Amino acid sequence: MITVTDTPIEGVKIIEPKLFGDARGYFFESFSQREFDEKVAKVQFVQDNESRSCAGVVRGLHFQCPPFAQAKLVRVVRGRVLDVAVDIRKGSPTFGQHVAVELTEDNHRQFFIPRGFAHGFAVLSDEAVFQYKCDNYYAPQSEGAIAWDDPDLGIDWQVPTADRILSDKDSHHPRLCDIDSPFVCR
Repeated sequence: MITVTDTPIEGVKIIEPKLFGDARGYFFESFSQREFDEKVAKVQFVQDNESRSCAGVVRGLHFQCPPFAQAKLVRVVRGRVLDVAVDIRKGSPTFGQHVAVELTEDNHRQFFIPRGFAHGFAVLSDEAVFQYKCDNYYAPQSEGAIAWDDPDLGIDWQVPTADRILSDKDSHHPRLCDIDSPFVCR
């Protein structure tokens, strides 16, 4: 059983599982295709990924261009992150807006990010193990990204400037206003 919360951006959802706990620990269903189809979206996931990152790491804001675009269902199994989805669909009433949600090993939240969004996260704990399901396979030739620190996006990553750790690649992405987004709002 899951509880699904809509966010201010249509299609982006926060999902909270029902935990069953006792003195031994807890149990929950982390994914049910049937329930996901009924309550979130009809999406068929084809690839699971996992990353481990240390405190202060900021990854993103990434996307894959059509026809290799990806919807993602993300969660944290160890640690704590701030997860961010940015609407990059031309013509969308929420173009350039973002939703940020804290995902932790304790709250067990999941975050659904449909196609047409750039995605990134910042690690707020000593380390984080991050898992995500994708509805399309990774295609390096279709990679796209926008600057994590684009001032027009106004994202508070909750990591002090001096503590931020980025890959060289993530340090040099263009601002949203400098790309021609491959996504169109329908």
